[in-house]
Amino acid sequence: MKASAHARYKIRRFGAGLAFYALIIGFCGAVLFPVYWMTVNAIQPLSHGMQFPPSMFPKEISFLPFTTLFENYPVARWLLNSLLLATMTTLIVLALAVLGSFAMTFLKWRGKGAFGLLLLMTQMLPEALVVIPVYAMYRNLGLSDSLPALSLVDAAFILPICIWVLKNSFDSIAEEIYEAALIDGCSPLGALIRTLLPLSAPGLVAVSVVAFFYAWNEYLFAVTLVTSPDARPVAVGLASLKVMLDTPIDRVLAAALFFSIFPVTFYLLIQRYIVAGLSAGAVKG
Repeated sequence: MKASAHARYKIRRFGAGLAFYALIIGFCGAVLFPVYWMTVNAIQPLSHGMQFPPSMFPKEISFLPFTTLFENYPVARWLLNSLLLATMTTLIVLALAVLGSFAMTFLKWRGKGAFGLLLLMTQMLPEALVVIPVYAMYRNLGLSDSLPALSLVDAAFILPICIWVLKNSFDSIAEEIYEAALIDGCSPLGALIRTLLPLSAPGLVAVSVVAFFYAWNEYLFAVTLVTSPDARPVAVGLASLKVMLDTPIDRVLAAALFFSIFPVTFYLLIQRYIVAGLSAGAVKG
């Protein structure tokens, strides 16, 4: 009887493990297949990509969509604009998130809990709700077609979640370390810079990645506040490839593949720091 029960247990465990891995493989396939399909159709002639039934593998390699893209559109300018926009947004968010999370973690002041709740409530506001007032304000101030001005809007929307992410990293630091720095003669700001920031490096990396990707992918404010072709970021430039009577699918896919290389490479290089930063605070001390 014991042997039979043990055998049934092993069968159930094997079946559960098999179902789990099948679910994981199916999920990964659903996520990665569009990327694979985009890559295949970006590197083969359009005539092959429009065939039915479609081929799962490229029948002919052609980089004509990429050369046409670079010859007819200011791709390098779009890429530079997005890099500048994402970098400015990241720097603004880092500076403000460090101060905000430090105040919420180590300083004692009345209304701290209400402030944290207010930060969470701001995430309930959709961008579409405020895009018209923001556009009117920017137009009256003469800030349209300005990447630094656009970075302020992007930073304002991603800042609350970045404060909470960095707060988790600060929560993993023992409060005695901060108090020891104060006893040694540091001011609160000095203790933050000399002691807390080096210990929260993974959290800083995670916040940087969150802010960078948000600014890189953000479309609504970019297409509303930026009308000049010379100031378009990647998201707006990619959407501009679509015209009323013709959409060059091969060039759109080539542009999407090209613009995806930079953020994906950036993520792969620092992914271990992102995991450490996002999981910080699970264990304190």
